[in-house]
Amino acid sequence: MRGKEERARLNAEASAWLARVHGPHGAEADVPLQDWLREDPAHQEAFERAVDLWELLPGAAAISDSTIESPTPRRFMPLAIAASILAVAATGAMTVYLNQAPVFDTGTGEQRTATLKDGSRIALNTDSHVTVNFASDKRQVSLDRGEAMFDVAHDAARPFIVTAGDEQIKALGTSFVVRRDGDRVRVTLLRGKVEVTRKGERRQLLAVLAPGERVSAVPQAPPVLDRPALDAVTAWRRGEIVFRDTPLSDAVAEVNRYGQARVMVNDARLGAIPISGVFATDNAAEFAAAVAQLHGLRVRREGEALLLTL
Repeated sequence: MRGKEERARLNAEASAWLARVHGPHGAEADVPLQDWLREDPAHQEAFERAVDLWELLPGAAAISDSTIESPTPRRFMPLAIAASILAVAATGAMTVYLNQAPVFDTGTGEQRTATLKDGSRIALNTDSHVTVNFASDKRQVSLDRGEAMFDVAHDAARPFIVTAGDEQIKALGTSFVVRRDGDRVRVTLLRGKVEVTRKGERRQLLAVLAPGERVSAVPQAPPVLDRPALDAVTAWRRGEIVFRDTPLSDAVAEVNRYGQARVMVNDARLGAIPISGVFATDNAAEFAAAVAQLHGLRVRREGEALLLTL
C-alpha cells in the first residue's frame, strides 16, 4: 500500500505530464509519457486521476457529457481548458484535487449520467449527491442523498459497494436502483444479484435480492421486501412518474421532488384519493390539472404553489 506522500508525489508527476501533453509542444511529450506510464502501474493510475480532473475544471462539463474516460491525449481540448489545467498544475493545486474523491450531484429537477473509469455507469435522479472512491481491492460509492441507478461493470477482484445511510449494497456485476429519503433507504434490483447489509456493532444481513425485488429499510425496524413494478421504479430515466393507486398525498410529494410549481393538498380526505397514471417529471401544473379533472377538484394558485381543493 502506497503512503500519502508517495501518492501525492505521483499525483504531482501526473499533473506535470498532463500539462506537457496539452502544452504547445504536446506531440514531443507522447513517447516519454508512454515510457513513464509503462514503468509502474501506479503511474497509469495517477495519470487517470489527472485526466479525471479536467472534467471538474470550469467549462469542462459543458463539453464532457459528464463522462470520465480512459487517459488518452486530448489535443482537441479547448485552449481555455488546457490553460486552466496548466494554471492549476503550476500552482500545485491539482495535487490537492487529485487526492479528493470524485463527486457527482444534481440540482432539483436535474438528471445526470456518468461513466466511471472501470466502465460502470451511474445515473443520478433529481437532487442527488454521490461520492466515488476506487481502491485496488474495492470500489466504494456513497449515496449521500437522492436516487441513483447503478450499472456495474463486473470485476470479481474489486467488489462494488454502495453506502446509503446505515445500509450497504454489495454487487459484482449487476444493475440496481438505490433511493435515499432521509433515513429511509430503498434498493431495487433490476439485474444480477446484490447483498444488502446494515452497519453496526455486528453487520446485519437485510436481504440478498433477486431480480425484481426491492428492500426498504429504516433504522430500528425490520426490512420490508416486495416486488414493485420495475417500469415505475425506473420511469424517471424516461422523464416520467408512474402512479398505481397511489394516495394523492404521496403522489404530490413525489411530483414535488422535481421542483417546478409546488403542488399542495391540505385536506386529509383528498390526500387519500388513489391516483393512477403516467405524468411528466417536469410539469407539475399538468399533473395538478389532470388530477383535478379526473376527480372533480379545483386548482387554486397560492403564491408560487398550486393547491388542490374541493
